[in-house]
Amino acid sequence: MADTGGRFVWYELMTTDIDAASAFYTNVVGWSAHDASTPGMPYTLFLAGENAVGGLLQLPGESRRSGGLPRWLGYVQVGDVDAASDQVVTLGGNVYIPPTNIGDISRFAVVADQQKAVFALISWLSPRTEAPATPRARGQVSWHELFADDCERAVKFYGDLFGWRKTIADSGDLGTYQLFASRGQTIGGILTKPPALPGPFWLHYFTVGDLDAAASRVTAGGGQILKGPTQAPDGNWIIQCADPQDAMFALIGKRSLAAVGFLERLSGPQ
Repeated sequence: MADTGGRFVWYELMTTDIDAASAFYTNVVGWSAHDASTPGMPYTLFLAGENAVGGLLQLPGESRRSGGLPRWLGYVQVGDVDAASDQVVTLGGNVYIPPTNIGDISRFAVVADQQKAVFALISWLSPRTEAPATPRARGQVSWHELFADDCERAVKFYGDLFGWRKTIADSGDLGTYQLFASRGQTIGGILTKPPALPGPFWLHYFTVGDLDAAASRVTAGGGQILKGPTQAPDGNWIIQCADPQDAMFALIGKRSLAAVGFLERLSGPQ
C-alpha cells in the first residue's frame, strides 16, 4: 500500500443536520452513505465506490453554543499523533482535542496551526485493507487549499510539521498562491486570504465528472456557489461552494465546450 504519511487521508463533516447533509452530498458528489454508528455516537460513512472517503457526524452542542459552525475537517496521517500534537504546540499552534483512540481503529487529535486554521492528525492502529484510490478519481478529495492570514508563515509551519515542500508559486489578484508537495506529490496550495473571508481555514476539493451538472445539483439541493467557475492549470474547472448548513467545500471536474457560459450565468458576478 502507498505511503500516505504527511498527507490528508480522511475527512469529516460536522453539521447541524445529518440527514439533510447526507442527502445533499450523496446527490451532489455521488457518494453512497452507510450507517457506522456506535452506541451513543451516530456516524455516517461516505463512500466513493468501495473506498471510504470520510464521515458525517453531528456538530457537538458545546461547539454550537460557543459559536462553532458546520465545517469539513481534514485529517493528516502521521506516525505518532502524540509527538505531532506536541510539535504543533512547539510551533505555536493549539491542541483542541488531545490524542484520543477510536476503538482499535485509529488515534487522532484535533489541532490548529499558529493562525488558527483547524485540522486533525491521525494514525491507524490497524492496517487499512482498502486498495488505494486512483488520484483524481470521481468522488475522491483531490486538492487541499489553505486560506491563511500569512502565506509564508503557514508554509513554514506545515513544512516544519509535515515536511511539506514548496513547488510552483503563482502570482495573481490575491497575491502569491504557493503550491506544496508531500513526498514528491503536489497536493494543494496556500494563499493569504482576502480580508473579507472569515478566519483562516482549509478548503477541500471533491472530484466530480461533469462540473456543470454538479453545480446544478448544488443549487437545486439548497447550496450556494460562492466563487467560480475558474479553470485550473491542468484543464479542470473548479467552483467553491457552501452546503445548505453553510459548510464550505469545493468541486473540481471537466466541462464540455457547450457548457462553458452556463455555469457563469448560474453563479452570477464574481
